[in-house]
Amino acid sequence: MNTKEKIIRTSIALFNLHGERAITTNHIASSLGISPGNLYYHFKNKEDIIRQIFALYSEHLNTHFKPLEQHNEPLEQLTQYLDSLFDLMWRYHFFYDNLTDILARDDELKKNYIAFQSRLLEQVKAVVIGLRDTGVITIDDDDAKELAHMLKMTVSFWTPYVKARRMTGVLEQQDIYNGIVKVLMIFKPYATPMSVPKVAQLQQHYQALAEASLPSIA
Repeated sequence: MNTKEKIIRTSIALFNLHGERAITTNHIASSLGISPGNLYYHFKNKEDIIRQIFALYSEHLNTHFKPLEQHNEPLEQLTQYLDSLFDLMWRYHFFYDNLTDILARDDELKKNYIAFQSRLLEQVKAVVIGLRDTGVITIDDDDAKELAHMLKMTVSFWTPYVKARRMTGVLEQQDIYNGIVKVLMIFKPYATPMSVPKVAQLQQHYQALAEASLPSIA
């Protein structure tokens, strides 16, 4: 990795561990063992770093949440979506935790975020329609858009909801798996008789992953 990539990776790790609000560019430079001037050579300020992280976040969504391919088994593709969703929610959970504040400080980022979320809604709706067209769920076009909204809202607000209800405020991997179970529960009422057993299997799969990732008590 070059210095710029190291700054981004270290920033994500520190933001996730301590919260974005608590971390300054000096903290990031110190963690890397470089001078603040070296950091400013690559990024103008912390907002510039966050914009780069958002670009990576957006790229992840664009790459992994494309319409279903008709020749592939739809529930296998849904599993791939959910696994990618777990990776996204875990890797960038600081962004969900402090989203309103981050956007309030940066008009350029907020503009990009709003435009991206509009495109993302259409992507999620396309996935929902794809699941309908392959017989996994039953839903009409109007409800498909509302379901897409509900899925996006659940993903966006699940991690801050969990952290707000925990004295330590620390997010664990099982929390993300439990969030994916909640996503499946939103799908479940729309499942066709043919897909109900498979959706139930997926639910059990992620519940088992959540239990397996519980922190051990010494």
